[in-house]
Amino acid sequence: MVRRVLVIDDEEDMRVLAQVFLELSGQFEVVVAESARQGCELAATIGPDAILLDYMMPEMSGAEAYAQLKNDPRTRNIPIIFLTGKAHSSTRDELEALDIAGIIAKPFDPSSLADEVTRALAQQRPK
Repeated sequence: MVRRVLVIDDEEDMRVLAQVFLELSGQFEVVVAESARQGCELAATIGPDAILLDYMMPEMSGAEAYAQLKNDPRTRNIPIIFLTGKAHSSTRDELEALDIAGIIAKPFDPSSLADEVTRALAQQRPK
């Protein structure tokens, strides 16, 4: 089964890396968004199986996007995996307190990204 993943990241190189390596695994179809606002709109429209969400973005942060996604009945049950360069700080504690599927540290190893996403989704608590 191929899962549709929405990657929301303001950095083009991160979007491209994630898309290429997730699709190469054969497990994922990837849609990308370059801003949190665009990502929230896409999520409500396409209903992805999971969202990879950058934590630090301009205009609307990943935390703000997370809140918007969880408050929208169309997107509230979509598993969210945060991508963050702050995975080893107090930010990690804040993120772990949220209803998320996982945290992937940036920069991530592109060759293991599909496995990390699969593992995070497998450990997701049932709703």
